[in-house]
Amino acid sequence: MTRRSEAGDTACSYRRTGHDPEPGVRRLGALTEREREVLLLLGTGLGNRELSRELGIAERTIKAHIASIVAKLGQQTRTQAAVVSALAHDSLCTDPSCSRHPGRHDGSPWGVLPQQPDHAGTVAA
Repeated sequence: MTRRSEAGDTACSYRRTGHDPEPGVRRLGALTEREREVLLLLGTGLGNRELSRELGIAERTIKAHIASIVAKLGQQTRTQAAVVSALAHDSLCTDPSCSRHPGRHDGSPWGVLPQQPDHAGTVAA
């Protein structure tokens, strides 16, 4: 069952799990340029095989990069590193036409976000 705060909102997942990805974001400077490239793609959800094809390097090399990224960012899993990637996308991505950069779409870093239904199941206008 989901715990609720006094205001009726879902409890903070970072506080609840004890894992805050922000320290990983602050450690991005420890990564090599290639590790930053792998991390950026890791945030897209691609598997090792797809990452190796995208970057033109061996799958074994991808695995080594991911292990190094996870360690340098102080994370425990590749999924946690992928969360760091999503949070740090604007710092990692240098493509000026990227739709995730602020000022694109609705101004959010995520593009146009769908409206979420409230507790009664209605969507706010």
